[in-house]
Amino acid sequence: MGDKRLEATMPRRGGPAGERVGWPFVAAYAIAYTGMWMALLSPVLVGLTLRTRAIDAAHAPADLSLVMGVGALLALFGNPFFGHLSDRTTSRFGMRRPWLLGGALGGAAGLAVVAQAASVPQLLFGWCVAQLAYNAQLAALVAILPDQVPPRQRGMVSGIVGVSLPVGMVGGTCLVQAIADSTLAMFLLPAAIAVLGAACLAWVLPDRRLALAQRPRYGLHEFLASFWVNPRRFPDFGWAWSSRFLLFAGVAVLMTYQGFYLIQQLGRAPAEVPRLVFLSTLVHACAAMVSGVAGGWLSDAVGRRKPFVAGAALVYALALLVIAFAASYPGFLAGMAIAGAGQGMYLAVNLALVTDVLPDREVHAARNLGILNIANVLPQSLMPALAPAILLADWGSYTALFVMAAVPVALGAWAIRPVRGVR
Repeated sequence: MGDKRLEATMPRRGGPAGERVGWPFVAAYAIAYTGMWMALLSPVLVGLTLRTRAIDAAHAPADLSLVMGVGALLALFGNPFFGHLSDRTTSRFGMRRPWLLGGALGGAAGLAVVAQAASVPQLLFGWCVAQLAYNAQLAALVAILPDQVPPRQRGMVSGIVGVSLPVGMVGGTCLVQAIADSTLAMFLLPAAIAVLGAACLAWVLPDRRLALAQRPRYGLHEFLASFWVNPRRFPDFGWAWSSRFLLFAGVAVLMTYQGFYLIQQLGRAPAEVPRLVFLSTLVHACAAMVSGVAGGWLSDAVGRRKPFVAGAALVYALALLVIAFAASYPGFLAGMAIAGAGQGMYLAVNLALVTDVLPDREVHAARNLGILNIANVLPQSLMPALAPAILLADWGSYTALFVMAAVPVALGAWAIRPVRGVR
């Protein structure tokens, strides 16, 4: 009886009638997102490249493809699975808070294994643990948007959240290049920041609580549903998912292979890679921050999402072409600036668009947003599997790889056109 009374009186900020969220909550939300991206993406951008070279330099590109591909495959299943569990969590601490904190702590444990791995199997094991844990945290973070933020603020908050990704990338690579002499610190310092960010949000979060009697049933059918939203019943969600998948095919190539691109295509020394990736990430992030916040605010102001999403995808495709034909590091930086502008606006406005057309928002928000996240992580398995064949066919040149990556990104702009539920 006490639980039901508490549930009935707890604050609910989301939904059409929800109150506006305040800046302290928005700041804590952005900090938690930023910390998670720092911990998860700095290994992708720099750490795993250096670790695979340290373990077996001769086979490092193939080893990196294996580690990234298998890790992304686990993330593919882990995010919607943990999202479904989050939707039916009846903890006295709330629905999202346990996964928020548990994911950050589990991710730190996985990165500790990665930092001390002496073989590729050990590296793979640690990265798989980290991917599963951080995707559990991500499932909770994404679900907080429809839980807590009313529709009239979603574009603005999505824009700020979108900025957290490039800020996390810059912060992570900045730390890595500053402490590159310590492999353990390279992985664990960003992980510690992620734990602190999660704790900060957990402290201020007016989390939803689910009564045991209201918990949805969970069987084989519900498990399989964790990975599928019928596109015939919900075509808007299906098209938005497809557009995001196509964009992230390009993102996966750029994030995974920019370190080897700098070494093999531009002839830079491996010791320079942490600094060069930090600078390129800084350029990318600055452009993404401006375009993300501006795009989210403008889409709220004009009441339109689709033109911003489609235009941003085309900008990112252009960036990949600029990088493909860059003959110097300044040319690469120019491409990264264009990529940041496209990705920042796309992520900000696309998240607001998806939230507007999300099926079964009140019951399955985390599960369905976890299914959306499959569009982010599935390309991280597919593209590393395809990239070695493309590189082999072009004698190791990264020009063909980045040109090929631009094609699906451009198709992602077209895929947003059939969405009918938003303008």
